[in-house]
Amino acid sequence: MGKKILSLIIVPHGKSSHRTLSFSRKTMKIAIWSAAILTVLLVAVTVDYIRMQVTRQTYRALLVENQKQKETLLQYQTSIESLNKKVEGLEAYAKKLNVIVGIKSQDVLKDVGIGPVSRASGDDQISPVTPGQISPGNLKTLTQKADDIQKNFDAASGIINHQTVELASTPTIAPAVGWQTADFGWRTDPFTQMQQFHRGIDIAGSIGSPVVATADGIVLTVSQDKLFGRSILIGHGRGFTTFYGHLNKFLVRAGQKVKRGDVIAELGNSGKATGPHVHYEIHLNDKAVNPYYYLLEEK
Repeated sequence: MGKKILSLIIVPHGKSSHRTLSFSRKTMKIAIWSAAILTVLLVAVTVDYIRMQVTRQTYRALLVENQKQKETLLQYQTSIESLNKKVEGLEAYAKKLNVIVGIKSQDVLKDVGIGPVSRASGDDQISPVTPGQISPGNLKTLTQKADDIQKNFDAASGIINHQTVELASTPTIAPAVGWQTADFGWRTDPFTQMQQFHRGIDIAGSIGSPVVATADGIVLTVSQDKLFGRSILIGHGRGFTTFYGHLNKFLVRAGQKVKRGDVIAELGNSGKATGPHVHYEIHLNDKAVNPYYYLLEEK
């Protein structure tokens, strides 16, 4: 039997008997080492638990921050898309203005920034903004386009200041208030169902609504035929003429001078028409041109 080094006496309350527990040196060493190991394990578990709690809280905070960043990016994306649409609208307006003031040189257009939306030169490629994309390149595109449009307006403004009289006789407004029901170009004829080139635009409205002159000029003809019914032709000078067909009633006469916005007739459905509308054409040097590029003040 090994030598005892520690004895533990247990005396129950109310009893005279007792119990003695003895431990050897080996047992004590095992107990001490076990207690030390358990203490280390307990400390390690406690530290790991605290670390997990801190990590969990940090993760939750990151999730909240990430959600906020997603919402912010969505707002930025919406704003950039809206801004891009506005810039594209201004760019289209600038192109129309170029046509009217006579900016046609490619060098001038290049200087003032009118051209394709995407331009590439080596590695410097600028792409238009697309949904879901927010990058410095997109912002650079919008900034560059805005600067180019501003230069274009500045150039056009300088020309306008020197061409006030000429521009007054350039068709720039819609001839009537209504809905555009036919565009310039090839289309299926509503009567023959065959392809036919439509040399103007059709604006539908109510019978009797006003039709106005789209620029200063002189009424050249007031006539009537089977195709366009009652029609008016106005000369504006510098090769421009405008034609208004399917009218209901004439309010001007041949040889009369008119100003932009003057009421010249009532909208109707005379001639070969499927309903009340005005057929509107612009001719430059006896050649039909697309009125879309001249409508700066669309009604």
